[in-house]
Amino acid sequence: MKTIIYYFTGTGNSLSAAKKIAGIIKDCELVPVASQKDTPDIIPDAQRVGIIFPVYFAGLPVMVAEFSDRLNLQNAEYTFGLATLGGTGGKSALRQLDKILQGKNTKGLDAGFTVLMPSNYILMYNPPAEEKQKEILTKADEEISNIAEKIAGLEKKKIPLPVLDSILHLAAYRRFASNVHKADEKFSVSNNCTSCGICAEICPAKNIEIIDSKPVWKHHCEMCCACIHICPAGAIEAGPKTSIRNHYKNPSVEISELKNNDI
Repeated sequence: MKTIIYYFTGTGNSLSAAKKIAGIIKDCELVPVASQKDTPDIIPDAQRVGIIFPVYFAGLPVMVAEFSDRLNLQNAEYTFGLATLGGTGGKSALRQLDKILQGKNTKGLDAGFTVLMPSNYILMYNPPAEEKQKEILTKADEEISNIAEKIAGLEKKKIPLPVLDSILHLAAYRRFASNVHKADEKFSVSNNCTSCGICAEICPAKNIEIIDSKPVWKHHCEMCCACIHICPAGAIEAGPKTSIRNHYKNPSVEISELKNNDI
């Protein structure tokens, strides 16, 4: 059975999960969600379709929500979602995805899964230190392997909605989604910038342009925070606290893979 997995990633967690699943189930194509942003009607040529994404404020990244609304599953026999997250809200994000897909198609998700991975929302908290990252990723690898076996077996899995997830989604997600594209107004660049251009190359929203040798944000941000985390000079900040917090990139994903985030 041919599989297509669409993924959205900033610092690599969701891409890492997609790669691991693809390696287990075989005959699997990985497609960045960002590469589909100009496609009005997306019809995967595969019997099994997956969507892997990080959880933002107990919901979907806005780009993933918009992509899902254009996804036509007429050829799919089995559809799954996998939410990578650092805390809570994964089930509400999966329920949101399921609802969007049902609005476009005769059915939504056959199965939804969540896996804990190192959190990276550096604007609000300190990502885990390196040793803690390793511990979390070791557990995540085991979980992803188990999930891949369930996907290979076409296991169906209902998506419950815990009360806390529901409350978080209602309380926080709408505000996040309505303001996310201009959230980059908080971002700045210091004199440490070396004009390498990596921030612009890895941004899945293509929201950064290098002007006069410095990054300029164009206000269609997805708040993946990749530019802050992956800047080799540590020159990008979003307020005074991000400069003293840990940076994070999934160690199984290369920067070159993130540069191909929209291909």
